[in-house]
Order: sequence, then C-alpha cells, then structure tokens
Amino acid sequence: MNYLEIINKCLVELNYKPVNAFEELTKNEHKKIMNILNVLNAEICLYERWNFLIRKAELTLSANTREITNTINGRISQLLIDDIPFLYCDNAGLILAGKYEGKNIYSFKDNKIIFAKKFTETKTVEVIYYTYNNVKSSGSTEKTKFTSGTDETLLPDPFAEPVLVYGTCMRLKGNPQHIRFSYWLSMYRDALANMVSKYSVDAGFGACIKTFRN
Repeated sequence: MNYLEIINKCLVELNYKPVNAFEELTKNEHKKIMNILNVLNAEICLYERWNFLIRKAELTLSANTREITNTINGRISQLLIDDIPFLYCDNAGLILAGKYEGKNIYSFKDNKIIFAKKFTETKTVEVIYYTYNNVKSSGSTEKTKFTSGTDETLLPDPFAEPVLVYGTCMRLKGNPQHIRFSYWLSMYRDALANMVSKYSVDAGFGACIKTFRN
C-alpha cells in the first residue's frame, strides 16, 4: 500500500472526501495527515528492533589507524573484524586514553567509529545494523520519509495499514471523547502488538552491549 492509498484510507476513516491524485492534497487537513503519517511511520520503525529493518554493510579500516568515518545510517547491532565481534563502549575517551589498548572494543566520537585495537594491515569491518530508513520509493530506493504518492512504508503487510491509518486518525483528532477514538486506539494497539509478536528480533540476537567504567 503506497502513501497516497494510506492517506485516502485515513480520509475515508475520518469521513473526508478521498482524492484521485497526490497533487490534490492541498487542504490543511491533508497536510496534517501527511505530516502525522511521516512522524508515526518513523516512530514505529524506531519502536522495536524489527527484523525487516536489519541491514548489512562493510567499511574499510586502513592499516595503523584507529578511526573510520561512520557512514552507517542506522543503529549498529553487531560490528565484526575477521569474524570477531567487537563490544561497544559508551565512553570514547577511555579508548583514546588507552584504557582498553588492544582489546576488541569500539566507540563513537564526532561521527567516527573509534577502535581500541590498531591493525597493521587494512581490515574490512562488517556491520549489522537497523536502518533509519523507513520508506522506499517506487524504484525500491530506501529513504527516511514519504515524499511521493507512490512511496511505500517499510512496515510489513498486513500491519502497515492498521497501525498507520488508525494511529494517524487517533493523533489527528487527539480527543479520547471522540466517538471513534476508542475504536482507533484498540485497532492500533492490536496491530502493533501483533507486529511485535511476529517481527521483533529475539532478545538474544546481536552483540552484547556492555558499558565500561573506571
């Protein structure tokens, strides 16, 4: 279901007149619905560690260096070099101070991935991450928001429609006393709970995240 179809579903649910083309979405209510859909879609994609958002990338760490530019557009779950997992440290200063010299530990600083270990040869860094993208274009290019009527959410069917349509209607009206508010809330919650049950990643998946302190 594409962006225009979802918008029209919202319009019908709200007893507004649907449109025939994306260019007809010019009214104030249209703009509000479009904005809410973008915000809600992004929030739901960040809500859980969804397996449909898992991506893999490779970065190159030059020989005798400890830093690499972080070009990963997402939340890193696992980082490996030579199939060996590296653990995350939330204090890059400890690594820079040599606290974990030579250990398989990494952190972030100024859009850089910082490693405690230095290699004498160039290494390929394998990264498994959850993408920040939540939409794909008609050409399947992933991006961070709806901009065209043919764009589609990365949320899977059959859950995308109820969580986005009912969630948007609920937020647009924002009044628990509205005659359909309880219905929208119930349908939204049920769809989200079912999606969590089917698509969220098992708690045992991924790198073990540890915090290193003095």
